[in-house]
Amino acid sequence: MLLAQISDLHLDGTARATERATRVLRHLFDLPRPVDALLVTGDIADHGTEDEYREAAELLADAPFPVLCCPGNHDARPAYRKALLGEEPDTAPINRARLIGDTAILTVDSTVPGRDEGLLARSTLDWIDTTLAELPSGTAALIAFHHPPVALHHPMPDGYSLQRPEDLAALLDAHPEVAAVLTGHAHTAAATGFAGRPLLVGPAVTWTLQLPWESEDFVGRDQPPGLAYHVLDDARRLTTHYRVVP
Repeated sequence: MLLAQISDLHLDGTARATERATRVLRHLFDLPRPVDALLVTGDIADHGTEDEYREAAELLADAPFPVLCCPGNHDARPAYRKALLGEEPDTAPINRARLIGDTAILTVDSTVPGRDEGLLARSTLDWIDTTLAELPSGTAALIAFHHPPVALHHPMPDGYSLQRPEDLAALLDAHPEVAAVLTGHAHTAAATGFAGRPLLVGPAVTWTLQLPWESEDFVGRDQPPGLAYHVLDDARRLTTHYRVVP
């Protein structure tokens, strides 16, 4: 399975945000071989307005493959549901599961309304547990959400990371079918581990995090937008390639 990942579009009505998102999506739409699905790991909107989600829906409408999204801390659940998903607006966590080939991809809501740090609510953890338990035998799974559950060694993302990651780690101990965890939020491509599995952090479309040893200014607005390609093989080995789109 070939999965593309983008993150942190921060659509805000400006020409800059629209151009960067359009550039990345056009690159993906024009690939010689289409990916099997596109994963968007949160902060789709910058202010959580319906207009921002309508723009996102228009940009994604021409995708020649399934698009799987989860919210980030800049997103607002009611507007996200109404303008992006076409559902009745409410404030409940937005959790979805989609089977892509022989792989289940769980897009999970790690947001806490009104706050920047993340947390998997007990109802969300129960949903993950039940959804994984009900998968057909032999099905691999990937779990995607916005907030990284480990330190990335920069004060910005580490100050607003996933709280109580041990809750998810304990759940994953009972689910060996989960091959990897995929997140966004940090605005930097990163690879590490969590609960004995690969943890891959997708780069941002809007701007790139500059690390403390690179610059005193952590916002790299002039760097090109990035994306990730995740290849999951029959042995449940995940290989990730990061790219920028000039």
